[in-house]
Amino acid sequence: MSSDVAPGDQGTSGLDRRTELRDFLRSRRARLKPEDVSLPSYGRRRVPGLRREELAQLAGVSYAYYARLEQGYGETMSAEVLDAIARALRLNEEEREHLVRLAQPERQSETQASPPPRRLRPSVQHLLDALGVPAYVVDRGLNIVAWNRLATAVFGDWGLLPPEERNIARLAFLSSEARKRFADPDGTAPRIARVLRMNAGKSPGDPHLSALIQELSHKSEEFRQLWARHEVSCGTVGETVRMRHPLVGEFDLVHEPMALPGGAPMRLVTYHAEPGTRSEEALRMLASWEAEPVR
Repeated sequence: MSSDVAPGDQGTSGLDRRTELRDFLRSRRARLKPEDVSLPSYGRRRVPGLRREELAQLAGVSYAYYARLEQGYGETMSAEVLDAIARALRLNEEEREHLVRLAQPERQSETQASPPPRRLRPSVQHLLDALGVPAYVVDRGLNIVAWNRLATAVFGDWGLLPPEERNIARLAFLSSEARKRFADPDGTAPRIARVLRMNAGKSPGDPHLSALIQELSHKSEEFRQLWARHEVSCGTVGETVRMRHPLVGEFDLVHEPMALPGGAPMRLVTYHAEPGTRSEEALRMLASWEAEPVR
């Protein structure tokens, strides 16, 4: 059950890297208060969080130097300076990687290449079909490239959708039917937005990814609010996701994403139930029903 993904042909030049860098740094400054970093608070603050000069002081750089970075000019800055700014902003590892990609894209060769064709090796589809758990493959734009029958039983039949609608983010934010499958959509949507933001930082010039973000921003108020947070994530490993199915009710699955080597950047995503639980029994029932021949 696979598909060559063909996202919409909406023309766009991609995301503006400097704007992304500026907004990301401002959003991280806004998280911190002077008392959080042992600085005195003085004067009326027109915006939340640290001022530029306070952040520069914490990082040990001049105000003008930091201001230049926040304007999108980080190409000449050393790794040591970026590390100092990341520490001052209290970035986690994923946020630090995001900062470096936006500030110095030439250090990340993957951001310069145009997206390769979204093709799947036949052996990966064979692997999906052999797995006894729901599993699918997504590309960097969260397009669903391939899936197995048990994924259909859990998430719905993606084969009935037009290829351009087979996208995790589009389904999560724009499809009421898809959202019904998640017992906690308010928890699932932020996770998807964080992954999409991280992937956008890896490929800011990808026109298809940019078109998806524009579409979601236009059609979903929820997405606009989440996107404005500038939160990033590579995808949480081992996270429990609560699902809802019309036949077996609610059950929990453990989410395990992993990168697929070779070719286009893709991830294999699997879901399994903890042994000996009601969730395992629910998944077993769905698997048995999915295996029954169509009459």
